[in-house]
Amino acid sequence: MSPTALPAAAGPEHGHVTFLGAGPGDPGLLTLRAVEALANADVLVAEHEVLDVVRAHARPGVSVVNADPSPDLVPVPGTPQPTVVDGASTTAAVPAVRDAAHLVMEAARGGRRVVRAVPGDPGLDTYAAEEMLACAAAGVPFEVVPGVAAAVGVPAYAGVPLRDAQGADVRFVDARTASDRCWTEVGASDGTVVVSTTLDSVAAAAGELVAAGRKPDTPLTVTVAGTTTRQRTWNATLGTIAQTLKQAKVLPSPEGGRPVIAVVGERSAPALRDQLAWFESKPLFGWKVLVPRTKEQAASLSDQLRSYGAVPHEVPTIAVEPPRTPQQMERAVKGLVTGRYEWIAFTSVNAVRAVREKFEEYGLDARAFAGIKVAAVGEQTAKALIAFGVKPDLVPSGEQSAAGLLEDWPPYDPVFDPIDRVFLPRADIATETLVAGLIELGWEVDDVTAYRTVRASPPPAETREAIKGGGFDAVLFTSSSTVRNLVGIAGKPHNVTVIACIGPATAKTAEEHGLRVDVMAPEPSVHKLAEALADFGLRRRAAALEAGDPVTRPSERRPGARRRRAT
Repeated sequence: MSPTALPAAAGPEHGHVTFLGAGPGDPGLLTLRAVEALANADVLVAEHEVLDVVRAHARPGVSVVNADPSPDLVPVPGTPQPTVVDGASTTAAVPAVRDAAHLVMEAARGGRRVVRAVPGDPGLDTYAAEEMLACAAAGVPFEVVPGVAAAVGVPAYAGVPLRDAQGADVRFVDARTASDRCWTEVGASDGTVVVSTTLDSVAAAAGELVAAGRKPDTPLTVTVAGTTTRQRTWNATLGTIAQTLKQAKVLPSPEGGRPVIAVVGERSAPALRDQLAWFESKPLFGWKVLVPRTKEQAASLSDQLRSYGAVPHEVPTIAVEPPRTPQQMERAVKGLVTGRYEWIAFTSVNAVRAVREKFEEYGLDARAFAGIKVAAVGEQTAKALIAFGVKPDLVPSGEQSAAGLLEDWPPYDPVFDPIDRVFLPRADIATETLVAGLIELGWEVDDVTAYRTVRASPPPAETREAIKGGGFDAVLFTSSSTVRNLVGIAGKPHNVTVIACIGPATAKTAEEHGLRVDVMAPEPSVHKLAEALADFGLRRRAAALEAGDPVTRPSERRPGARRRRAT
């Protein structure tokens, strides 16, 4: 337990409030203490901009309520609009705009634990101190969990150091509230200035610094959406930033009110950023990658893509349903317990899940596998078995497929094998390769339909249009069925989209549908497929830099004709 952890129960009357810094945007920047506090919260109060960052760590089953201000009141610019995640109720009212303190104390009544999440760090939040004082005045106990401040975290992600061995002075300025005296002081300094402002006010802030004495050729970096995969940074000087943003077609824009962090000083020079911009130089930075798998199957793959800087978008192309006639599966599971089988072979995670669900239905657990040899195809299938409490006896040493499993499968030997039968729980559309191979090795096979795979419902219209219109930078096809089903429910990916396939059979299916395959995994593994796409992105980035061209995503290319169908 951390030294700041709460006692077993908060006060029955006043509850307890944790003021928590949610950081500048990257969910990975939450502290361990923040995650602990969120997991124990009864009520979560947060601005909309940080809700997605903190909600994943709240208790399962919480409901989300938008506590919008009264329509008769005009919101004050920059005022937090709280959102409530409340595990005890589904309604919460905000008595007035900016009255988050009242909302927090109302939520704390009855001994409930409240987490008040704010962007960045509570110590730098405009209203957090007022809310803490209100809690103190009302006798509501509270604690503070610091977070990574945007003024510090964003420059770090942009590759802009704020200090060096010379230890120059660093000043932080909020341009929205800075006084003339503040501008005069930072203008007279030669240290680094970190300015919190908005995109359409950057040029005005630069003008204030020049008017206060800073040279117009002082280097400047401007970062929007810092620490997220939407991050973008521009290099300029105090005198050229307005023109730079105009030439980049960033301004004028209806999104000019977006917050940015500007760093002024020699340490923000482009020469340093070229060497230190680690985040924006990730191989798939900002790429929107379509992952046509079920959410459960796509989870680890999506995490891997995020580590490369990508933005995964999961679109299920198949749905898994129970078999139409469950009796065959029921007899096989009973036979497993009564000693009918020598082997059971799992070829997918779904097969593991289907057997596990039957076990749970009958009150069985992994001990029922005692004395039975277990085979698994694929790393994820093996992991699913281990999570179930079963360690596979046989995993293909080479290709992770039915053919690879057959290469390592021992032939039936009546002397050493007391039972000659194999239980094979599979999908209704599985191929006969494994069954035929096992029979050839002398085994009897109970090929049982453990689950059915059906085509999933079409994704939302917005997603379908993005697929057909070039809104995605890449799509990962992990089987021939994902190709057929995606095209069937959503249409063919645009010609600018990078097509990545897990193996030759999947690539052939993609080509039959008129798609040119750009990337193929060196071995049939979803993680090797993601690695191959990252390598492709890295080579593409290096080629652009070598040619002196800007680094762009595939979706930023000028839309052209669709790829011609393969002949």
